[in-house]
Amino acid sequence: MRMLKDWHDWVGTFTGVVFLTVAALPLAALAVWALARRRSGTPVTPAWAWRMSLAEVGIVYGTVPWVWMTMLPGDRAGVSLVPLRDLLTILADRGPVELTGQVVGNLLVFAALGFIAPLRFAALASVPRILALAAGCSILVETAQYVLQLDRVSSVDDVLLNATGAGLAALASRRWWRATARASSDRPRSATAPQR
Repeated sequence: MRMLKDWHDWVGTFTGVVFLTVAALPLAALAVWALARRRSGTPVTPAWAWRMSLAEVGIVYGTVPWVWMTMLPGDRAGVSLVPLRDLLTILADRGPVELTGQVVGNLLVFAALGFIAPLRFAALASVPRILALAAGCSILVETAQYVLQLDRVSSVDDVLLNATGAGLAALASRRWWRATARASSDRPRSATAPQR
């Protein structure tokens, strides 16, 4: 394991990002607590306040490190707009182990967003919407990699894998966000109508 000696090692390497992500876990827990406490003074149930706070922090904590890692400088630059070409190139040049790491890593980039966003935002409680959101976010990341000249391949394969990972994660949490949507639609309209 590489030692973290200077600021670049902390913010510019995979090891540094992983270390900082683990070190930030207590801060993430504190942020959940602070948000839930702030909401407890509003006319919502404590369970709802904790759930919304956990979801908001979870989306950020589960997504930012992966995006950060994709923005670290790479070792080869380029653009690949033909589906599967970049993955086949990795397989041919670097082998199946590297390809597996590439695929799994890309599936995880927006997985937290896909899993949690439908639970937090009712408007996103749909797999097609999550796919569209993740694809849009991924296109922004790939464009930033190209514009910032990070020596990374800006690839349509990454966009497809990022969106697929978010979609699979949304399917994994579907039973909870569908139950939440059903529960909110079963409430009497007078209970959800704003007070005048």
